[in-house]
Amino acid sequence: MSEFLVTFSVFMLVIVGMSIGYIIKRKTISGSCGGLGSIGIEKECDCPEPCDARKKREARAAKAEEWNKNRIV
Repeated sequence: MSEFLVTFSVFMLVIVGMSIGYIIKRKTISGSCGGLGSIGIEKECDCPEPCDARKKREARAAKAEEWNKNRIV
């Protein structure tokens, strides 16, 4: 039981420390420096053409966006 309490206390201290840091700096949490773009990979998969499922998803999104543009409010 003491191991659990020590572990819980450490996690709480880390969370409180991060919270205080956020409150003081008002800086949002950001990702790493550059990510995949820094090593020359422009997207997650390096496929020359998107797969059929992605094409369908993008077509549905474009259709929904077009419908929203043409909708009378």
